[in-house]
Order: sequence, then C-alpha cells, then structure tokens
Amino acid sequence: MNAIPRLRRYTGPALLSYGFRPFFLLGAIYAGLAILAWVPMFHGQLELATAFSPRDWHVHEMLFGYVAAIVTGFLLTAVPNWTGRLPIQGKPLAVLVAAWIAGRIAVTGSALWGAWPAAIVDCSFLLLVALATAREIIAGSNWRNLKVLIAVGLLFAGNVVFHVEAALFGIAQYGARMGTAVSIALIMLIGGRIVPSFTRNWLARENPGRLPVAFNRYDVVSMIASVLALALWVAVPEGPVPGTLLVLGGLLQAVRLARWAGERTARDRLVLILHVAYLFVPLGFLLVGIAALTGVPAEAGIHAWTGGAVGAMTLAVMTRASLGHTGRALVASAATQAIYCLVVLATLARIGAAYLPAFYTPLIHTAGLSWALAFLGFGLVYWPVLTRPRLGG
Repeated sequence: MNAIPRLRRYTGPALLSYGFRPFFLLGAIYAGLAILAWVPMFHGQLELATAFSPRDWHVHEMLFGYVAAIVTGFLLTAVPNWTGRLPIQGKPLAVLVAAWIAGRIAVTGSALWGAWPAAIVDCSFLLLVALATAREIIAGSNWRNLKVLIAVGLLFAGNVVFHVEAALFGIAQYGARMGTAVSIALIMLIGGRIVPSFTRNWLARENPGRLPVAFNRYDVVSMIASVLALALWVAVPEGPVPGTLLVLGGLLQAVRLARWAGERTARDRLVLILHVAYLFVPLGFLLVGIAALTGVPAEAGIHAWTGGAVGAMTLAVMTRASLGHTGRALVASAATQAIYCLVVLATLARIGAAYLPAFYTPLIHTAGLSWALAFLGFGLVYWPVLTRPRLGG
C-alpha cells in the first residue's frame, strides 16, 4: 500500500479524500463502542432493539461490521495503486460510508423494522463495495486483481447466510464460521505478503543479517492446506478429520511465520506488531483444531483468531497505513505502542477466560475494557491524522 503520487483536485473534508480515512476511523470507534455495549449485554444488564440474539449481534458486528469496514478501507486504498486510477473520494465515498452506517443502524434496531429489511440494508454495503472495486479494476484493465472480488464475495455470502440463519433458526453458526474463515484467509494472504515485505525493508536498512525467506512454494502449499482446513471447519466444526487438518494448518503457519525473521524486529514496533499479530493465526488453528478433536468448546481458538489475528493485524495495518498515507514518519509513538499492548492483552485475557472458569468474569471484563481502550484509543490518537489534510498538501 504505497502512497500514489496523484489525486484529483479535491476541496471537501479531508476525511473523505481517501478510502482508508473514514473506514479506519469509524470502524475502530465502532469496534470499541460495540464491545462496551456487549459486556453488559453478556451479563443481561443491557438489551438492544435487535432481532439478533446478544451473541449473534456481537459476532455479526465484529465480523460484518468492523472487519467489513477495514477491508473496505484497505481495498479503496490499494486499488488505485493496482490500477493507476484516481481514488474514490468525495460524494461516492460518502455514499459507501453512509451505506455502512445504515447497516449498523439496521442490524442494531432490526427488532423495530424487521429482520429481513435490516438484512437487505446491511448486505447492500458489501455489494456496493464489490461493484465499486470491480468498476475500478476493470476500468484500469488490472484483470489479475479481479480475484480480490472472491474475498469480498465470500464475505458478502457469509453475511447473507448469517442473516438467514438468525432469522430462521434463531442462531447463526455457519455464517459466523464463514465470516471468521474469510477473515483469517485474508490475513494469511495479505499478511503473508506485507509482513515479510515490511520486515525485509526494515532489516536491510537497519539490522543487516538474516532476512525473511522470499515467497515460494512453501507459502503456496501452507496457504492451500490452511484454507482447505478452514473450509472443512466451516462445514464440519468437530471431528478427527477437520481437527487434524486444523492442527496441520497451525503447524504450517507457525513455520511460515518463523521464516520471516520476526525475532530481529524488536526495535521497530510497527514491524514487530505484524509478527505478534500473525502469531495468533497458527495459535488459533491449533486451539480450534484441538477443540475439534476433543469436543471442548472452541471459543479460545476462535478468539485467538478474531481478537488476536484480526484485531491486532488490522490495528497494525491501520496505524502504519494512516501514518504513511498522510505523509507522517513511520514511527510507533508511545500511544500507538499502548494500543498494540492493549489489543494483545484483550486477546490473552479472552483466551484465558476459556480455560480458567474460576476467573471467567474478571477476565471477560479485562478483555472487554482492554479491547475498547485499544480501538477507542486508535480513534482518539489518529483522529487528527485521519481528519486533517496530508502533510505537505
């Protein structure tokens, strides 16, 4: 995601000058507020006017609310680099932002206006994102990157399945697993490119020595095996076959991470957090795989994926991209490092809650508060970065 050198003449709000600005900022703030609402909902102290069960509202808004926003911000920033076209900004960008906000309102108040109207409003967002992305890629004749629409399409499909399950059966299982699996597949795909790339750039400049292994057949094999394990888990979450494949995927991804020389990046927190975040990918595979083999609940592994891999990796990418694309130095301030520590603490506490029932409630509270502080902290620290013009014009 290198900054492209040209923009169309734009005189509107800086927040709408580039796709990453509104979606990173609003997505992070929403992720923090949603968890602050979820904790009292979990304890029966707060009730929202949603047709979803409390558990489904929480899962849906993290996967198809927050993740969808960050994926959109990433795509709207990456596509101009791929195509050489000018970025979507101004009114067209405002339409996408409004569609995302409408989805959050529709889902949260779906008990008032009905589950099916809410589903239509909510699902329309990712459909618009897919159409906008396809238009830019086709107009730029960048055919090879049309494959990114597969990921958007799968996320859209997961959202549709989630709404249908929740409306017909009262709980969404397949849709939740689909959203989780697509999110992790995206992290393996995109993270598998940017983590070794950014690591190599920094090490070559600041710490000569062993460099990350270049992308090769091992990465392809490990990706294929891991994606197949995820697909089988979506269909059949328990049993010896999915369990064994998930554990294998975890081992393959752990080796993949070890090949990227992350232990040599401690001095650059913007690079180090990428490795820490990716560490939760193999950990999630192993924990979910063990759960599938033993029949114990998979919540620890699922939260390793969603809290650690998704939460920490998105914050890592958001902080780095926000600094780089606004002309600021790629340096993690003390506040940024605190954000990283908080999201990791939240994940560890949530995993611990699954294994330490005697401390379940305090660990849940620790996880919820730490998560909220991390994402609302991003909103506070990066508000001036994302709402003001790029340094240097």
